[in-house]
Amino acid sequence: MAIQVQLDAMLLERRMSLTELSDRVGVTIANLSILKTGKARAIRFSTLDALCRELGCQPGQLLANTPDPQPQGDGGEQ
Repeated sequence: MAIQVQLDAMLLERRMSLTELSDRVGVTIANLSILKTGKARAIRFSTLDALCRELGCQPGQLLANTPDPQPQGDGGEQ
């Protein structure tokens, strides 16, 4: 299971820069960039709450669950 952060799309829709969002939520640009590029391994609920508040969205609009591709077996396992 891969969770993706849709921060780029949200910023584009709202015509907001990463710098402006950083100022509004009190999270560094570097940390928001990590979220935006999909390299984050975790997010605090307080950060998620602040992002949703400033972007006017729900957590489900900011996060997407994209299933990982299933590994192709040789069919010999039972």
